[in-house]
Amino acid sequence: MLLTVGQMLAAQARLQPTRPGARDLDRAMTFAAWNERACRLANGLLALGMSKGDRVAVLAYNRVEWAEIYAAVAKAGLIAVPINFRLTAAEARFICEDCSVSALIAEEALSEIADELREALDMPHFVRIGGARAGWHDYETVIADATATEPDIDVTPDDTWCLMYTSGTTGNPKGAIRSHRGMAMLALMTEIELGLSRRDDALLVMPMCHANSLNFFTAFLYIGASVTVFSRASFDAELCLKAFGDMGVTFSSLVPTHYTMMLDVPEARRGAADFGCVEKLMVSSAPARVETKRAIMEMFPNSGLFELYGSTEAGWVTFLHPDELFDHLGTVGREVVGSAPIRLLDDDGNEVLDGQIGELYSSSPYAFEGYWNLPEKTAEAFRGNYLSVGDMALRDADGFIRLIDRKKNMIITGGENVYPTEVEAILGQHPDIRDVAVVGLVDAKWGERVAAAVVLREGAPQDATALLDWTRDRLAGFKRPRQIVFITSEQMPRNATGKILHRVLREMLASAERDSA
Repeated sequence: MLLTVGQMLAAQARLQPTRPGARDLDRAMTFAAWNERACRLANGLLALGMSKGDRVAVLAYNRVEWAEIYAAVAKAGLIAVPINFRLTAAEARFICEDCSVSALIAEEALSEIADELREALDMPHFVRIGGARAGWHDYETVIADATATEPDIDVTPDDTWCLMYTSGTTGNPKGAIRSHRGMAMLALMTEIELGLSRRDDALLVMPMCHANSLNFFTAFLYIGASVTVFSRASFDAELCLKAFGDMGVTFSSLVPTHYTMMLDVPEARRGAADFGCVEKLMVSSAPARVETKRAIMEMFPNSGLFELYGSTEAGWVTFLHPDELFDHLGTVGREVVGSAPIRLLDDDGNEVLDGQIGELYSSSPYAFEGYWNLPEKTAEAFRGNYLSVGDMALRDADGFIRLIDRKKNMIITGGENVYPTEVEAILGQHPDIRDVAVVGLVDAKWGERVAAAVVLREGAPQDATALLDWTRDRLAGFKRPRQIVFITSEQMPRNATGKILHRVLREMLASAERDSA
């Protein structure tokens, strides 16, 4: 039988009690200490009156308490509902009300949003990390007042462990149901693909409220490797480099923006950091340029560079391994071990030929169990045992998958289909462009027109005409942008993992257009 997440931690506390289990930049715990605090927190939450299956919302920046909370709810048979700390109070309230949470655990630094939620939500339990306050239970007191024994709750692999709300790139977020069984299977497949062992140590930089960090967290816990949470409210490139150099981490998963920011740190400010321990790095959530990949490998000479494609609902779908990286540029690899062959389907459900674009469907033993209280949306996502999240892709002659775009991001201009990622890839080659996103805006003549939001490199001229001229020999006429808008990096809308929110960008550009009319 597969272990539940609570049993995973208990097993490591028994097998290697004194080995470092979880830490952040300020605090560390052995597996034994981590398990004891998780048991105490689980029993403390149950003592407050919670029951198996109740939902517990968590609102916090990255910190080691996430490791305690994820393990505690698993042991108590509760369901974790991580909330992105970048959400507004109204957005967080939607999630809490959508799944009828029974408790909120929130950290002091996010008290403004947390207090708004406490006033708005009809639920009995509020726990605060960072000290006592009227109307809130103190997190450390809940732990200290509870027993350290394993909770007497029958938790099975088929029970739900987490509700991971999607980023809402195309509308309101939906709660993806993740079971202990699915996460255990995903952990095992991750360990095989990455070749993990107990001596590994993951630096979890991406938000702990997101599936990327949760998936790697579970994989490292299952095998008995250490996890290090990058405990800062926002990304600090210099500090991240210091963590790589000083903390002995062997792995991290980062988005291209993180890598770019680290590469931009001047040599003089990188210190004498030795990155020799870093053996495996992952590029995820967005494509990285070839020159960025080469620069990463120069900075971390002992590390292999992986890429993957996945989603909250599907988990990992494909892996691209270091030995495949430059022979299969532009692809995201092939199917993860243990999963069925990817199917690429046309609108009628027929498989397309290699080299043709179709909607990507994956099938694995660790896909999600459905959307919370949305049976119709769940049914729409599946064709039998195959799952789609609306991504378009093609398979090349070697069986490698090339992502094209989100189906809902596709632009139809003058009857022609344009995929933003294709245009972005070409524009991204211009030496003056640091970042770019392409959307379709309403056009009286063409239905939609291609518009590009461009972030320039420092010192580059804002010359839209020159950029448009540059695309003439590189893009078909209907694919070329008819409009270029210059914005700053801060203005580019992204979700917690660095993915560009095309829907938000489209609304932003359309609104600016209306205001100037």
